[in-house]
Amino acid sequence: MMPFDLSLYLVLDPDLCRRHSMVETAMAAIAGGATIVQLRDKTAGTDGLVRVGRDLMRAMEGTNVPLIVNDDIEAAIAIGAHGLHVGQDDMPSAHARERLGPDKIIGLSIESEEVARKVDRTVVDYVGIGPIFATPTKPDHKPAIGFDGLENLSRMVGLPSVAIGGLKREHVMPVLESGANGLAVVSAICGQPDPKAAAAEIAENLRSARAKRMAGAFKAQ
Repeated sequence: MMPFDLSLYLVLDPDLCRRHSMVETAMAAIAGGATIVQLRDKTAGTDGLVRVGRDLMRAMEGTNVPLIVNDDIEAAIAIGAHGLHVGQDDMPSAHARERLGPDKIIGLSIESEEVARKVDRTVVDYVGIGPIFATPTKPDHKPAIGFDGLENLSRMVGLPSVAIGGLKREHVMPVLESGANGLAVVSAICGQPDPKAAAAEIAENLRSARAKRMAGAFKAQ
């Protein structure tokens, strides 16, 4: 399995990426510090995802940044993507693991204690927790859980976790303090005039927040 870092998780949105293509946005974000990229497009269909996904795989070769496909396992297989992210209304994670094998990354969305209790840690590699805030990029999302909900669910599930849902660079510290490994962003990078600079600002906030937390932990000893 390709190593993965959830610190700055970019979710590509085709509508927001009209100024810069999804490939251009992904590469600019990676140059700015994005650590993982998810291809999400609910309207493209499998063939459309495969076309964009193959372009992304070629462009991202050598960056050591994994490409994750949202929901569509057939597209993930055809692309040769590094992994798949599934929601509660998609195929079961165990089925995804059977199809993909042990060497692919599998992520799972969780938004409640009930769902967190059922996560199979032998199958799932990381969880996406949210939505933290309501967000227009996913209008059918479940109710927002806030940072208290993030802290509760990240503690319950006991897996690497990434927070998602309306997050911006100013939310880095509360995300880390809530126990998540990183934050997933859409509009904070996609559609920005300079996706590289937008990613770099978040990446710098992550470095600064972690340094402050480490300094605080050292002083507390």
